[in-house]
Amino acid sequence: MDPFLSRIGRGQVLLADGAIGSLLMARGLPRGAAPESINLSHPEVLEEIARLYLDAGAEIIQTNTFGASPLKLAAYGLDAETAAINENAVRAVRRAIGDRAYLSASCGPCGRMLKPYGDTDGEAVFASFRSQMKALVNAGVDMICIETMSDLGEARLAVEAVRSVAAAIPLMATMTFEATARGFFTIMGVTIEKACRELAAAGADLVGSNCGNGSRQMVAIAGEFRNFTALPLLIQANAGVPELRAGLVHYPETPEFMAGMVGELIAAGAAVIGGCCGTTPDHTRAMRRAVDDERRRRGDSPI
Repeated sequence: MDPFLSRIGRGQVLLADGAIGSLLMARGLPRGAAPESINLSHPEVLEEIARLYLDAGAEIIQTNTFGASPLKLAAYGLDAETAAINENAVRAVRRAIGDRAYLSASCGPCGRMLKPYGDTDGEAVFASFRSQMKALVNAGVDMICIETMSDLGEARLAVEAVRSVAAAIPLMATMTFEATARGFFTIMGVTIEKACRELAAAGADLVGSNCGNGSRQMVAIAGEFRNFTALPLLIQANAGVPELRAGLVHYPETPEFMAGMVGELIAAGAAVIGGCCGTTPDHTRAMRRAVDDERRRRGDSPI
């Protein structure tokens, strides 16, 4: 495959995969267990999920390492297994996809609050992320995605940890925003303008948003990002805002609805589009058709 950043630089829109956690629960992940524990006990499940998204047309397949930093794993008594958890996740996806898609390492919040709001020093958070990044990079990922961040200080530390390990690896960084009467903010009060400026300064190649919002709201968020940065954008919407139906969580956006929003996301500036909570390989498959249609309209080659 062509290098990821080269394709993005040529203006090609790429499709990422969707949710992992719900698929893990459907395959036996115990309630309350660390999703990353599957990496040790049943890596074949990770291979299956990666193949489902690959067959659905995703060009970027993520690892099951969202909570695989030592600080986060410590809550489950798994911090001593940090290297094995991250390495197993990468190897499982690579066995499934080979070189037919890009392998993206997922990294989410560490689960601790930085001082002065919490009790954790920035040095400890940086060291935790760096330990995870070393394992991921050494295992052979194609890119890294720092995602679902609300604290800009933590997001910067994660990006800086990546750059301390691999100066040139493609790096995407996304935060989660809420709409307010004054505009979009994370729950920690971070604006899109500030996120753009500081994530770029820390070393991100792509910036954007994931989680917390459905596709229509993400169009507005992407447009706001484009007001403040020339960097390529990554947008990964939930399948709508979750609803509780008969005691079960339901995501209302169908594959067809999300596919119908692809053109607007691209028009708003998205370079990479994927799914977050509530999305499935069916959503990816429908979005694949929409991305290909958009590529044909623009004169690009389909996948």
